[in-house]
Amino acid sequence: MVHNHSHKHQGHEHGQGNYNRAFAIGTALNIGFVIVEAIYGYRANSLALVADAGHNLSDVLGLLLAWGASALTQRPPTRRHTYGLRRSSILAALINALVLLLAMGAIAWEAVRRFSEPSSVSGGTVIGVAVVGIIINTVTALMFMSGRQKDLNIRGAFLHMAADAGVSLGVVLAGIAIVFTGWLWFDPVVSLIIVVVVVVGTWQLLKDSLNLALDAVPAGIEPLAVRTYLAELRNVAGVHDLHIWGMSTTETALTAHLVMPTGHPGDAFLVQVNRELQDHFGIEHTTFQIETGDPSYPCPLAEENVV
Repeated sequence: MVHNHSHKHQGHEHGQGNYNRAFAIGTALNIGFVIVEAIYGYRANSLALVADAGHNLSDVLGLLLAWGASALTQRPPTRRHTYGLRRSSILAALINALVLLLAMGAIAWEAVRRFSEPSSVSGGTVIGVAVVGIIINTVTALMFMSGRQKDLNIRGAFLHMAADAGVSLGVVLAGIAIVFTGWLWFDPVVSLIIVVVVVVGTWQLLKDSLNLALDAVPAGIEPLAVRTYLAELRNVAGVHDLHIWGMSTTETALTAHLVMPTGHPGDAFLVQVNRELQDHFGIEHTTFQIETGDPSYPCPLAEENVV
């Protein structure tokens, strides 16, 4: 059996390489806003503001995790870590989603408690602070907008910031309602709405990052289409032991056994297949094992039902 490894490293779009400035600005702005929002939320006795501050704090942690992971993914491979530390971006996205969901659970618990024990709220303070939040979160979201389609980490940062802008708008509306009606239950209601919005927005991030952590085929790649493409290549009689997984939130790897009775097709064939897999499916790292299908030396993996 002939083993052939084909890798194309040029032109990788790691997604986060150009976002260091966005991470730095976004983190600084949100840390400052979390402090301001927590202080004024406590003074105004507004759970909506405190809830939003907790949400923004989790986003700061998420930004820091994603920022750190972006640096780790760019470190070169070592003898022990032959793929480098690319998978750290997947772990960062997963931790980000889990922390955010836990924070929302605590906020929902406190909001429900406030229905039975309502507290006075300073609507004017709520409005003023939340308006600042709309501006900061919108600016931060815009800095990540261009990379949201290619990188799960960038998408997570964008979704969180965009959701925060919408949440802050909801807090403004709650403050206006309290000022004009005096109905204190608006505050916990908006807090629960915040929780629902954040959980809905985070759920897909959690699913995608968990799937990548478990070596599932990345979203957006149809494994049957990849198998069909390989099976229809010239002189390929069969495809087995096909595996597709995410090396990071921006890079995908593939391994496969190709049964070619005519023998090894040559390097030009492998280069062409690698290029077409990258162009059509976004798969950058490919490893192929070429087999002739000799019945005297059957591949034990040929009977496996994979992908």
